[in-house]
Amino acid sequence: MRLLVIEDDLETAAYLVKGLQESGHAADQAATGPAGLERAQTAAYDVLIVDRMLPGLDGLSLVRKLRDAGNTTPVLFLTALADVDDRVMGLQGGGDDYLAKPFAFAELLARIEAIVRRRSAPAGEMRLRVADLEMDRLKRSVTRAGQTIALQAREFRLLEYLMLHAGQTVTRAMLLEQVWGFHFDPQTNVIDVHMSRLRTKIDKHSAQPLIHTLRGTGYCLRTPTP
Repeated sequence: MRLLVIEDDLETAAYLVKGLQESGHAADQAATGPAGLERAQTAAYDVLIVDRMLPGLDGLSLVRKLRDAGNTTPVLFLTALADVDDRVMGLQGGGDDYLAKPFAFAELLARIEAIVRRRSAPAGEMRLRVADLEMDRLKRSVTRAGQTIALQAREFRLLEYLMLHAGQTVTRAMLLEQVWGFHFDPQTNVIDVHMSRLRTKIDKHSAQPLIHTLRGTGYCLRTPTP
């Protein structure tokens, strides 16, 4: 894999780059927000490892700029900001996972591999359809009744997972693991926030909702009953 480490602490950056290279990966490094943004925009990377506190442009703003420009490269936030609110902001801002300092390098590698697995897992059909909701996974586009629906990167992955499991009950634990890469409950309302936004975009202008909350269990995306 080719990875970009955007970290202003030179000692930490050198440690990460050395460890990644010794693990068989190619690793580049940028020490400021603007430099990291330029590298991420001009070169192809499998994963970006981004510190939240960066000179010139903070990590969260950097990732938001990438997402707004359509760049969906997976992002692992690596930072000393470990409060729940900080984790939620990072995930809602376009991050795929969040690892707090200090960290174990083995866990960092495991999280990177998990992110890549989620992105490259066998996908089956490139076009998904549930009722009048359609997704083109190759073009990363979504329409309902022929109308284009603009989704953020995380919302797209969330809807993709729901459509792949259409008609089935999807638990919060499943979403945390498969969409966010968490193998534990981070004790945040991140799923509720994203699901609310997704439901608004998908069902707001339709008399037949597709996304349903199963109280105490999870969610289900299903074709309306005649």
